[in-house]
Amino acid sequence: QVQLVESGGGAVQTGGSLRLSCAASGGTFSELTMAWFRQVLGNEREFVASISWSGKNRDYSDSARGRWAISRDDAKNSVYLQMDSLKPEDTAVYYCAADDRRHYGSRSFLEFDYWGQGTKVTVSS
Repeated sequence: QVQLVESGGGAVQTGGSLRLSCAASGGTFSELTMAWFRQVLGNEREFVASISWSGKNRDYSDSARGRWAISRDDAKNSVYLQMDSLKPEDTAVYYCAADDRRHYGSRSFLEFDYWGQGTKVTVSS
């Protein structure tokens, strides 16, 4: 059983930056595909970025590509999301997710079995 704990959310102004962190425990981190999703109340959970278990492959949503970067540190059992050039429409609760079946490439929240509790990001204009 994998447990995930996010941190790093907060309130920033338009154009600001935040770095989200997600610490994993209870599994073999180097075998996990990791991802970030976000959700606005009343909407479906939306894919943001993912990184394969090897770290060699990364995928980004159109809104994240070019502004944000996902990375992982297997020595720390952690995945990160560096978010730059933040916009008010990025306001959401951000969730870390993990898949331990060595799958990669899916953007569906249904493919991820493990979730953190979420960290809130608020971007003001």
